[in-house]
Amino acid sequence: MRSVVQALLSVTATAEHLSGEMNPTVGIAVILTVLQAAHCQMIKDLSACLLGQSLRVDCRYENKTSNPLTYEFSITKDNRKHVIHSTISVSENIYRSRANVTMHKNLVCLYLQSFTTSDEGVYMCELKATNDYTGNQIKNITVIKDKLEKCAGFSLLIQNTSWLLLLLLSLPLLQAVDFVSL
Repeated sequence: MRSVVQALLSVTATAEHLSGEMNPTVGIAVILTVLQAAHCQMIKDLSACLLGQSLRVDCRYENKTSNPLTYEFSITKDNRKHVIHSTISVSENIYRSRANVTMHKNLVCLYLQSFTTSDEGVYMCELKATNDYTGNQIKNITVIKDKLEKCAGFSLLIQNTSWLLLLLLSLPLLQAVDFVSL
């Protein structure tokens, strides 16, 4: 919030400097613009699972704006940060050919192929919406290969489909096994 206040003061000071004095209407417009951009997105959950031989890291967020989103996935090993895939900074060579990111509504997924124990560490998801003056949102998760669960095959379907629609689609299957009779 401090950065929002600093941005607000900076914009207000610039407007006063340009016009000689601050017009109350301009002041209110500046305040509303800055506050509207504040808290554009927030990371809600970070999870990891195994998808075959690949690691999948899901970074779920709440987005309150249509501004473009930038991201960075990194790993901390031996007290050193290694960028895996990013639109914020440059990814390290050792991960470029193995890493892929997909974006769905309120979900950014990292896929790291050929995941081994040497890839274990603290994974970080960092998100930033354009014109979000509150700073980057960051969440960490510790990933250990032996403790990872397998990814659910229908996790994206369940996350993006209403339960009612899922139930309706499964009715023929339930009827076929005499679980439900209509």
